[in-house]
Amino acid sequence: MADAIADVARHVVGTRFEDLPAETVATTRRLVLDAIGVGLAGARGQWADELLRCAVGWGGAGPCHVFGRAERLPAPVAALLNACQIHNSEFDSLHEKAVVHALTGTLPAALAAAEVQGGVSGRHLIEAVVVGVDVACAIGLAARSPMTYFRPGVANGFGATAAVGKLLGLDEERLVAAFGACFAQSCGSMQAHEEGSMLLALQIGFNTRNALQACDLAAAGLQSTTNVLEGRFGYFRLFEDASDPAPVVAALGQVRRIDEMSQKPFPCGRATHGPIEALLRLQAHHGFAPEEIETVVLSLTPVAHGLVGRPPRAGMEANYARLCLSYCAARVLVTGGLTMRDFEPEALADEATCRIAATIRLQMLDGAGIDAFAPSSARIELTDGRCLEETVADSLGHPRHPLTPSRHLDKFRGNCARVETLLQVGAADRLIEAVGRLQDVPDVAEIMQLATPPRRGKPRGP
Repeated sequence: MADAIADVARHVVGTRFEDLPAETVATTRRLVLDAIGVGLAGARGQWADELLRCAVGWGGAGPCHVFGRAERLPAPVAALLNACQIHNSEFDSLHEKAVVHALTGTLPAALAAAEVQGGVSGRHLIEAVVVGVDVACAIGLAARSPMTYFRPGVANGFGATAAVGKLLGLDEERLVAAFGACFAQSCGSMQAHEEGSMLLALQIGFNTRNALQACDLAAAGLQSTTNVLEGRFGYFRLFEDASDPAPVVAALGQVRRIDEMSQKPFPCGRATHGPIEALLRLQAHHGFAPEEIETVVLSLTPVAHGLVGRPPRAGMEANYARLCLSYCAARVLVTGGLTMRDFEPEALADEATCRIAATIRLQMLDGAGIDAFAPSSARIELTDGRCLEETVADSLGHPRHPLTPSRHLDKFRGNCARVETLLQVGAADRLIEAVGRLQDVPDVAEIMQLATPPRRGKPRGP
């Protein structure tokens, strides 16, 4: 019996830009721009500078750019950093049912491979990103059990391998070999998520780096494993307690998973977004002040509770707080929104926020699927006796409840503003224009040049 990885490889090799629906191309452009913006903001993120100092010593100079950075690094190292920067603020898009941030590793790997290869067109980048997202999401969708390993990291390794293999023109046999080499390096535990460690973003970075090296090995003729997914010691037996890849593999090419991706409006765990939106609706409709709140009860699915139901704690770091629903909800009730600034030290220590966070009660909904982030609800009792309730099905940013074009661009510009002094004057607008015509860009190196500081001696002007 053939391993499902053979069908995955066949899908990657056989996909062509010409076969992609216009809607899928437009969605890819939008999410690529979103990821670049988040990656730029990530250059100012927690532990980003320390990581860069380490990375410079790992491989010396190279041909590849890093978002918001002047350094040029070897492809695997640049891809690692770019993936970390996209995920370090929990602002990156994801496939909710797969629970995979499918562009976070796939896009940096594809961009790094494109810079090494040179002359890679936007059309080919779109091809690579679409198949990479298909593969990363397929890994997640085939799972039938809660995560113990960090699925976004491992799945991104497979997605990144698909994207890079597509750009390198690997045939099916060589691509299977690359998947085998990628799987041999797969890593990532949910312990980093539980503790709010920077290793969470690094785990996506590690798997992204590994994908580039796996493709190089396969291109050089490596003899690799072939029963990568369903073998006795394959991915699904080692990394997931239960799985059913058959329906997911059958859907390859029929459903473009990038069209199912959710775009985050808030820089925190996606499982917090439904309750946050419920609170924002209640604030907008009823206009209560924080001091009028008697009790807050937030209801969410078992999966969401398992991801963000952690208790608030004194002195918590930003990475822990981004995955703490009680903190995020309290911050919304105090400030009326949630931005990058709400995870800076002053906000994390705010007395009013901490007081409300300590009183918020979380409860799990009955009968929700193990992979469900929805529905969620909020109930607030006020000191005047009123009881306010709101339920959210699809959170803002879901394909059925998308960000408006203006909010999408506001998010991108806001992220660019965090590194504005490092970029060329007008870089944000020029990136919007370039990615907006991505299928017509002759060399995607143009995109990376706009997303990094100008070379020394060159002016910052357009």
